[in-house]
Order: sequence, then C-alpha cells, then structure tokens
Amino acid sequence: MSALRLAHRGDWRVAPENTLAAMAAALSLPHCDGLEFDVRGSSDGVPVLLHDATLERVQGLAVDVASLTAEELAAHGVPTLAAMLAAAGPGPFLDVELKGRPVAAVIGVLEAARGLGLERTVVSSFEPEALAFVARARPAWPLWGNAMDLAPATIDLARQLGCSGLSVQWSSIDEDGMARAAGAGLQVAAWTVRDVATYRRLEVLGVTAICAEAEALDG
Repeated sequence: MSALRLAHRGDWRVAPENTLAAMAAALSLPHCDGLEFDVRGSSDGVPVLLHDATLERVQGLAVDVASLTAEELAAHGVPTLAAMLAAAGPGPFLDVELKGRPVAAVIGVLEAARGLGLERTVVSSFEPEALAFVARARPAWPLWGNAMDLAPATIDLARQLGCSGLSVQWSSIDEDGMARAAGAGLQVAAWTVRDVATYRRLEVLGVTAICAEAEALDG
C-alpha cells in the first residue's frame, strides 16, 4: 500500500521552510500528496507557521515568535495558518503540527478551511497539552501523537490522549512496533525521510504517511 507523501515544512530546497513559497513548490511536485507544517501563536493570538520558538534560525532575527504580532511576523515572511490553508485549497492532505502552548484560534481557522470533520487533515503534536486541548474542543478530530518510537509506553499514552495515530522517527519503526500499533488501533506515520530506499522500506511495513524531504520528496 502506498503511503501518503507529505512535504516536511514544504520544499525548503526552493524557499525557506514553512513559507507559502515552500508549500507551493512542494505541491507542484507530481508525487507529493500533501504537507506537514508547524503552527505557533503570535502575540495577538493568531496561528502562524513556524517551527522554532524564535525567528533566529530561519529568518535571522533573534526574537520570540510570541513577542510579535501576526502583521509583524508577516513582514519577516512568516505566514498565518489561514493564509496557508487558503493557498493550499481543499485537496492536499495536511499534517498540522502544534508547537508550544495551544493557540485557541487554531480550532476556528482549521474548521473554516477543512470543515466540521477536518477533511483530509490531522492535528499532531509532541505536546500532550496541545493534543488534549484539541480533543476537548473537537473530540471527533483525528489526532496523531508525535514521538520518538513505538514503545508500549508511547502507544499507551497515545491511546490515553485519544489519538488515532502516532508519527514517529523513521529509524525506530520495525515490524514489532507496527504490530503493537495495529493492535492498539493506531495508524503510524514516519518522520523525516530523505532517501528513496528508506521510503520504500517504510511503505512495505505499512505506514500511513511519510514526512519527506530531498530525493524522497521527488518520488
């Protein structure tokens, strides 16, 4: 079975990660099924796309994302979640990874773009607080717990949080872990794969989706 190929923060070979240009470049690739990207909150409570807590690594500005308004962040190339969803349209599959403290406005923005059932979209996070927040607000929405492995403790936590899947480091995935996840009724996604051989091995193991970069993004 083919796994969904999700561009990890867009195609950052063409444009900086988590920008509209990087997302557009990824979606122009023939084998790309969708996008994985990171969401944080601006100082005025607007969901924006950024992986790090500061703008230093990507934008070259040593300030916290939470200290700037959405308008100020836009001036540095940081798009809002609403703008990204509008640009992507309804077709691509989306893995929306929540970073840091949950931003209340995420719920309304996602619902406006992807509907009450969150069509072709999952919300993921390493943060139990963020997953619990979404589960309380929209119990029916699909959640993926982000983790390092498929250990029994990881699977137990995912079930406690109401997750429908786990997204884990690709090198930790093997047949035993896949069997444990299947026994718990959990889908498995992998991050972050850069070569085709690894991508194919994970497909054979039956993963649902693969966050891809570099040659693995090209198919």
